[in-house]
Amino acid sequence: MAARKILMITGDFTEDYETMVPFQTLLAVGHDVDAVCPDKKAGDTVATAIHDFEGDQTYSEKPGHRFALTADFEAINAADYDALVIPGGRAPEYLRLNGAVIAMVRHFFEADKPVAAICHGAQILAAAGVLSGRTCSAYPACAPEVKLAGGSYADIAVTDAVTDGNLVTAPAWPAHPAWLSQFMALLA
Repeated sequence: MAARKILMITGDFTEDYETMVPFQTLLAVGHDVDAVCPDKKAGDTVATAIHDFEGDQTYSEKPGHRFALTADFEAINAADYDALVIPGGRAPEYLRLNGAVIAMVRHFFEADKPVAAICHGAQILAAAGVLSGRTCSAYPACAPEVKLAGGSYADIAVTDAVTDGNLVTAPAWPAHPAWLSQFMALLA
């Protein structure tokens, strides 16, 4: 597989595993990954949160690690990247309000480049208006947003992922093997 240049858009209280695991995995297989966050520069960090499924009505949240960003958000040109990764967690709640984030996401869809989104990352996709006519999985609480954005919500097992064209989505971090495998197939 040829090395690709991949952009990861993240932010404070992104889900720890959904940020760290794809970032490290994509680096390990030879890709160049730039992790960015609005209003932050390379070397700055974002707080992560660990979301777990412990039998309650929704996930629990615990403090995660500090994740170091690798590039300056304001210096990013989406056209320079081959693919996009959108982790979940609570960060998408506010990232979807940032016009530059929305423009970057739209670029990847307009250019038909691979996009991998997991968990609450679907909130950004919905806000960008790129889900119409597409099948998308996400954390179940995001199903209404997927549907309101014109997408078809894929109610799949928490360990599964779904690919629709250039888009790979999954409900949460237990799907990493399926999600990353399908995303890497698009990168090949």
